[in-house]
Amino acid sequence: MSRRIAIITDDPGWHGKELHKAFNARGYHCTNVSLTDCYLRTGSEGDSLFIPGFEGTLPAGVFVRGVPGGTLEEVVFYLDILHALRELNVFVYNDARAIERSVDKGMTSFLLEQSGLATPPTWVGNHVHQAYSFIRKQLELGCKVVIKPLFGSQGKNLQLISRHSDLTNFEVYNKIYYLQKYIDTGTKEAHDWRLFVIGGQVVAAMRRQSSSWITNVAAGGKCYPAVLDEEFAEIARAAVRTVRMYYGGVDIIRDHDGKLWITEVNSIPAWRGLQSVSGVTVAERLVTHFLDRLQHCSGVEQAI
Repeated sequence: MSRRIAIITDDPGWHGKELHKAFNARGYHCTNVSLTDCYLRTGSEGDSLFIPGFEGTLPAGVFVRGVPGGTLEEVVFYLDILHALRELNVFVYNDARAIERSVDKGMTSFLLEQSGLATPPTWVGNHVHQAYSFIRKQLELGCKVVIKPLFGSQGKNLQLISRHSDLTNFEVYNKIYYLQKYIDTGTKEAHDWRLFVIGGQVVAAMRRQSSSWITNVAAGGKCYPAVLDEEFAEIARAAVRTVRMYYGGVDIIRDHDGKLWITEVNSIPAWRGLQSVSGVTVAERLVTHFLDRLQHCSGVEQAI
């Protein structure tokens, strides 16, 4: 078997270096690949799928660290490349199906709710009057509403509706409303927990805290060590199973009554902040699980 791995990323950075180091320690060579440089080709001689750095062959496995943004056509094409790799019996971690289910916050909320997992009441659609009706109802109940881009990460472009006067000042992203009840923790400083799940096990966790209502590390949230009980762990494991991912980052918030809510399931999670407070070398754990699945999975047997 080839010992060459493709890491899908446009910005390898710290995470890329960590993965390269972990794979190299296991005797594998990694090549960073941008999906923007790949293409499909039919009806001619040569590779039907072109992956730069793998001309005339295919990688033994593919580790997805990032999918570029862009137009709908661009994003669909990038995911087509990942789908094609799977069709060619290349192991993809996490694969395109898992990414599609998780990068779309509306589908994530739907799947969590259908599985009986607690996730904040959510409304997704493009009907302006129904969107405003959802917001007004939450405000009348004394609740706030979070507005998020359907596709987004790292706490970017989040908005909070706290009063009726805010209804004239919020932005709608690409004509789709993703509206979610804001979960009040009952404390002065906003906080939540990020749990990192690999192969059905919670390998690390942290508490994120911020003076603002957004706790994402990229938006200024601070990381603190966390040792969580089995209730947290089971919810995180169930969330990753529901979205059918090999690994994932699960964000959980606890309201002022003590109930736990899942607010995010990320199929391409960062882990630098988490590693800094947990003492766990996350890349080593990921690579160990990746190689274990690589040895046992091929083609359609990748399904999890």
